[in-house]
Amino acid sequence: MKSHILATAAFLTTISLSQTTQAANPGQLRQLLASKQCQNCDLSGAGLVMADLSGGDLSGANLAGANLSRANLSGTDLRGANLSGAVLFGANLSNAKLNGATVVGADLRNTYLVNVQLTGVKINDANLQGATGIPLQVAKPEEFYAWGVAEAQKGNQQDAINYFNQAIAIKSDYAGAYLARGVAWYQLFDRKKASQDAETAIKLFTSQKDSAGLQTAQAFVQELQTPPLTDKITAGKPSLTDLVGSVSSLLLQFLPF
Repeated sequence: MKSHILATAAFLTTISLSQTTQAANPGQLRQLLASKQCQNCDLSGAGLVMADLSGGDLSGANLAGANLSRANLSGTDLRGANLSGAVLFGANLSNAKLNGATVVGADLRNTYLVNVQLTGVKINDANLQGATGIPLQVAKPEEFYAWGVAEAQKGNQQDAINYFNQAIAIKSDYAGAYLARGVAWYQLFDRKKASQDAETAIKLFTSQKDSAGLQTAQAFVQELQTPPLTDKITAGKPSLTDLVGSVSSLLLQFLPF
């Protein structure tokens, strides 16, 4: 995701929270907590942290700026809901219906999105960093790649690999994703998988006549062929750059800026 989109999302979230903190209709909020049913309700700015709303009906509800962090929204009907600036950090949205919902500036980090329905939703208007189960059709391979690099830089190599897998699933000739995944495997001390990905990247960069990418992949292969030193790498090292000198900075050229 582009950095300016994240900055805009953060700004919108701040504005939404400051303007709507006290806007939720108390009666409708009580109705929701008692029955999980509140269609077209005004719940803007509501505090619903860790609320169990699974299987509920919030279709058409105004949840702008609401705090739904770690809430259970599994199977919840949120069709047409306004989630602008809402905080859903770590929320469970598996099997939820978000068709036609507005998510501008929504915080969907670390959410669980398996089998979520997103028809008509501009999901890229939200912050999806760390989300699990993002449907392939709602994001570009470059975005999955960017999320993967971000996770790798934080030391979360397995999460990074999962994102690179998704990028490759969408774009099978994505040379940069193969190379980045290879570096992540290397950080997990799996030289065999790292070598396989590096060789695939070399073939793709060659066929695509990408000289910069080819040089990067070749530098990585050279590193792989160097006997490992116990003091050279440590498990979970947070940056791609530390392993292959300039390779990581070159990997950043594949980010969607």
